[in-house]
Amino acid sequence: MTESNIGTNIITQIGLVVKDIEKSIEAYSSILGLPKPQVILTDGYEQAQTVYRGKPSYARAKLAFFDMGQVQIELIEPVGEPSTWKEALDAKGEGVHHIAFQVKGTDQVVAYLESKGVPLVQQGRYTGGMYSYLDATSQLGLVLELLENFE
Repeated sequence: MTESNIGTNIITQIGLVVKDIEKSIEAYSSILGLPKPQVILTDGYEQAQTVYRGKPSYARAKLAFFDMGQVQIELIEPVGEPSTWKEALDAKGEGVHHIAFQVKGTDQVVAYLESKGVPLVQQGRYTGGMYSYLDATSQLGLVLELLENFE
């Protein structure tokens, strides 16, 4: 990674916040002709160690993933609050929440994006890695997600 970029230009995921994940799964499956994915509930705070705007958050989310080749569509239904998911759903309704990039060296990429006026708003862990959401809504109209898998 150079100091002038995030280390990749490949989008791996588009995340959408939804009010009712089951209803959204039905719609995406029907319209796109895709099999229905299972719904996953994110880990609780003890495992995820979620931090939202600098403070621990016990919010969780229901997730469903549609694999579309290079790009994955992620449906996200917030469960509890505070979270960037609930904040976006309340502010803009259903729709695009983030675009995600697979990165190495999350801390350096976060520092780079923060130097561009894109602050870290939520960060947590999942089995095998971590995610970071950075708020680029004033510049790009959405959140950027950094995914880093540990090997």
